[in-house]
Amino acid sequence: MEPAFPDAADLLPLSFFDRDPRDVAPDLLGCRLISHKGGVPTGGIIVEAEAYLGSDDPGSHAATRGMTPRNAVMYGPPGHAYVYFTYGNHFMLNFVCESEGTAGGALIRALQPVWGIATMTQRRSGRPLTELASGPGKLTAALGVDLGDNARPLNTRDLCVYGADAPVDSVGVSGRVGLMHGYEREYRFFVKDNPFVSRGRTGPLRPKQRNEGSPK
Repeated sequence: MEPAFPDAADLLPLSFFDRDPRDVAPDLLGCRLISHKGGVPTGGIIVEAEAYLGSDDPGSHAATRGMTPRNAVMYGPPGHAYVYFTYGNHFMLNFVCESEGTAGGALIRALQPVWGIATMTQRRSGRPLTELASGPGKLTAALGVDLGDNARPLNTRDLCVYGADAPVDSVGVSGRVGLMHGYEREYRFFVKDNPFVSRGRTGPLRPKQRNEGSPK
């Protein structure tokens, strides 16, 4: 039997995201992410997230000559989804951080499944529980997230984030995963010893390492 869904009073206010992504990302650990895509609720507990900054962060989509059609959502109001397609087969879900006009975001890298596990399993072609959402591309597939969610506020029925039901015991920190540049910055945060955390390696992107994705 699945746990009860979070109460509406536990929805994170959009102001929660109006901060430095390096503060938002670790604070997201333990929070609950729920999607109602396709009319079916699916979701779980966020166990891994990465912070991405503005133009001075070589790993960020904002490391360009300014705003582009692709990264414009990163400069928009905080508390919205920034979804993009990468490597020809993966959608990536980020939460926009910082005040409007300043680029920043937190990539949601892994989720501990709690709600709608049967649907998530079907969407992930029968993969084991620990592999349903243990990576950013796996997570979006399990939740049914796609480009139609880009710029969506994170307090709507289709996609919403609730505060943590219980505090996280121990947070790990490392360099980021799947980047050519900026991978050495320790902006990846994860719940230590949690079996649902991704197995992606930090360090420079290898030629065949194209299954994780990142905002760069």
